Amino acid sequence: MPQGKYFRIGYALIIILLIIYLSTLVDFIFRPIAVLIQTLFAPIILAGVLYYLFRPFVNLLAKKMPRSLAILLLYIIVAAVLTFLFLLVGPELQKQLNSFMKNIPHLMNEIRTLINNLQQNEYLARFQLNENFSFEQISSELTTTINNVLSTIGTNLASFIGFITNAVLIVIIIPFVLFYMLKEGEKAPAQFLRLLPKKQQEDARRILGDMDKALSSYIQGQIIVSFCVGVLAYIAFLIIKLDYPLVLALVAMFTNVIPFIGPWIGTIPAVVVGLIHSPFMALLVILVIIVIQQIESNLISPQVMGRKLAIHPLTIILLILAAGRFAGLLGLILAVPTYAVLKVIVSHIYRLWKLRKLQSD
Repeated sequence: MPQGKYFRIGYALIIILLIIYLSTLVDFIFRPIAVLIQTLFAPIILAGVLYYLFRPFVNLLAKKMPRSLAILLLYIIVAAVLTFLFLLVGPELQKQLNSFMKNIPHLMNEIRTLINNLQQNEYLARFQLNENFSFEQISSELTTTINNVLSTIGTNLASFIGFITNAVLIVIIIPFVLFYMLKEGEKAPAQFLRLLPKKQQEDARRILGDMDKALSSYIQGQIIVSFCVGVLAYIAFLIIKLDYPLVLALVAMFTNVIPFIGPWIGTIPAVVVGLIHSPFMALLVILVIIVIQQIESNLISPQVMGRKLAIHPLTIILLILAAGRFAGLLGLILAVPTYAVLKVIVSHIYRLWKLRKLQSD
């Protein structure tokens, strides 16, 4: 590359950084834009996930009827299924949640008693090297922290109501956004390709197609796998007669969407509940979770998700560590699909660069 080209690239980077710096000085202009993005981000992301989940069914129904009618029919079917699940599962879930909330003080006392018992163990007592590290202090701080969290929810009632209101608005907006995504989503790539020169449209179409396949395979596969893990966990918890089986199974199902570490995060509440019951119950919980993870990793995931993303486990760990540090829970969930899309883009850019380099030689 000629030196003049290096200079132009450096000059462009300086201009971009200068623009970003000047933008921070006039945040009153960009603040409304940031608020708008934050407001629309959650509905669009959730609608995008549902788009990839429902698109195959809409495409199938659209072969027999107009696409708009197919989407409305799918909405009716989904509403009927959700209503049936609510009537089937809702009473039991409410019963277990109410029981759990009533038993929180008792559970806290049981946890504290358990930690105090561990403190008396001669082997674990060796870890108490000084007065700054003791199981009694850990027990006290843990109980205080949980009580503070529960009291915060009660005192900050206005914030809690605001959160519920925003959640309800998002739930109301998502069906409308999803409707237009399902109806017009197939046309979006064609509209984008019109902005490019004709000689670049074929390469861009291939990149968009690969990005779509990567996102589709990941989202659909992750939802199906998480659902299977939740069902298996519920059945296993019923078999071993663990308290709050439905609540703990739902926790395991939702945390499973976080790659690699999510399943183990979802295991912690079940192990704690089992440990309060008895050490043997905690051991049973650990054993059934290991069996479920083996079934998921060796049987369900390969069949559902396959190897399309081809991401090394070490890469996933590093992605999760970095994304969790910068973006919290949202970063943990979006890290892998974002990496998959960027991987597609970078691989195609590298392929095109190699082809042009060979043509120039």
